[in-house]
Amino acid sequence: MNSSSRQRRLTAAAVTALAVAVSATACSSASGSSDTKSAGGGTYTIWDPYPQFDKTSDWAKLLDRCGTKAGVKIKRTGFDTSDLGNKTLLAAQQGNSPDVLIVDNPVVSTLAEAGVLTTTDENKLDTSKVDPNLLAAGQSDGRTYGTPIGANTLALYYNKAVLKQAGVDIASVKDWPSLTAALAKVKKAGKKGITFSAIGTEEGSFQFLPWFWGSGAQLTHLDSTQAVSALSLWKDWLKQGYAPNSVLNNTQTTSWQEFASGDYAFAENGTWQLANAKKAGFDYGVIPVPAATGGSAAAPTGGEFVTIPVQKDSGRYATSEKLVTCLTSGDNLYNTDSTLSYVAPTSEVQDKQVAANAELKPWVDAVKAAKGRTSDDLGTKYPKISEQMWKAVQSALSGSKSPKDALSEAQSAAQ
Repeated sequence: MNSSSRQRRLTAAAVTALAVAVSATACSSASGSSDTKSAGGGTYTIWDPYPQFDKTSDWAKLLDRCGTKAGVKIKRTGFDTSDLGNKTLLAAQQGNSPDVLIVDNPVVSTLAEAGVLTTTDENKLDTSKVDPNLLAAGQSDGRTYGTPIGANTLALYYNKAVLKQAGVDIASVKDWPSLTAALAKVKKAGKKGITFSAIGTEEGSFQFLPWFWGSGAQLTHLDSTQAVSALSLWKDWLKQGYAPNSVLNNTQTTSWQEFASGDYAFAENGTWQLANAKKAGFDYGVIPVPAATGGSAAAPTGGEFVTIPVQKDSGRYATSEKLVTCLTSGDNLYNTDSTLSYVAPTSEVQDKQVAANAELKPWVDAVKAAKGRTSDDLGTKYPKISEQMWKAVQSALSGSKSPKDALSEAQSAAQ
């Protein structure tokens, strides 16, 4: 892609992003590096969405070590995830992009379409060891834009004591009918069934996707009979009292707090709750979200991609590639994913994680079955589809529309 083409695409995308940012909330302009940039040595800038890690953290020290190995100094800035995309677009428009950008995986397609990112063909980054289903989140039109640093996803946590009291054998939960039967037994035993997040935001779509995909539905057909069956499942759970009405407003955090009370049999939540699960005070287990007729449903992947933005001086890409390779290879990848509570994107490191902690096995299985939200070449179409999806979920669960009518309206709006 030539530079003028990239600039035209970048300008259009940046204007759109800025309009959205201004309408939503005021934010400061991008703070790019003023350090001299030189292809040989000098300072290389890295932007990441981990502001919780300061300069004394293992993460910051790893970045410095990778810089030393590549013969350069590192200037690292951590941004809130919600700010990073717009700041990156602004910096690119100003010709001041970071050398390495670590960004939430659904944002990759937006930045790629805007002409902000180089492809792996251009930057020579080797992604051959990465699991294809995880790499797909950073692919568009046959091109790959970076590599995943790790992945998290959703599964079902369960309270062993609650299931025992209800006479439920977790091995019997293999599909939607057997899960619903288990919830009925739990309710009959005087306990609560399942909690999840159906809030009217991306979190709600994120949590609905395993059921949506587990039905066999596709995001390009929100009103398919399979999609209606998935939303009907959730609706019926609320009607039967197997799930609380609070799911309409639950974030993934408040949903977890309900499960942590010890009254619920199941909770749909993510890898990032593992530390909290150990503090909950009761024995728990984890199983993948079941598909409608059995097997593991594809859950959406969370986690970030390490990318190399476009630079005026293409000679910088060789050093940027060294930095990315250092961050995403071998022991460095293992240590980083352990710190972030991520499952590694390669089988080699996944095996090492499970060997060190057997509790990660169901999460590795869930990640292997997972799917990127922008996969199937949806790219920048996904946010619009997702918005209509969460609106349909809200309409159906609140009772204002039937699942079929809610999804029909969503499909029309998404088109």
